Amino acid sequence: MGSSMMPGYIDEEMTMADVELTMTTQVPVSTQEAWAWSTSLQSVRAEMRPLLKLVFPKGMTDIGANTMLGKSLGRCQFLLFGLFPVDMSKLTFTEIVPGHRFVEQSQLLSMHAWRHERVITPAADGRGALITDHVKFSPRFATPVVRAMVKLLFAHRHKMLARALGAQSQEIAQNRDGRARRDRSAW
Repeated sequence: MGSSMMPGYIDEEMTMADVELTMTTQVPVSTQEAWAWSTSLQSVRAEMRPLLKLVFPKGMTDIGANTMLGKSLGRCQFLLFGLFPVDMSKLTFTEIVPGHRFVEQSQLLSMHAWRHERVITPAADGRGALITDHVKFSPRFATPVVRAMVKLLFAHRHKMLARALGAQSQEIAQNRDGRARRDRSAW
């Protein structure tokens, strides 16, 4: 397994982030299969449907070892229910460790700062893999509403990947002070 990282990349805006969410789903597939799912644009779209349709930059086929780091790959448009534009991002990956993790740190119209990390690890019980999403963000407006929407979206994504791969999900939401609390209300 190789490693592709952009050394020294620091986004100073991330110190502004005031919302963090972590969701983990155990799937009964190998870490390689979980990685293949997680880096396929078709799977990313499947995780978001029908709530959001994500229009990726032209020519992009997957999130892979050859993905350019630290520079925008182009604009992504978010369409609510596949119809209504609700956000736009300059899709940027800052770290990719093939087979294990990626970090997407993109500029969004709705956020001062956005960081999404997906990590794939072997399940402790030896039965498959864990897919963990850690999202850290600072909305430009309506923080409680945006937090609820992002929480709903990632709960939906994990529900959809659970359906596709067979799974057990849990969410750990972190308060602003960093204290973790379990929250299953999204399910």
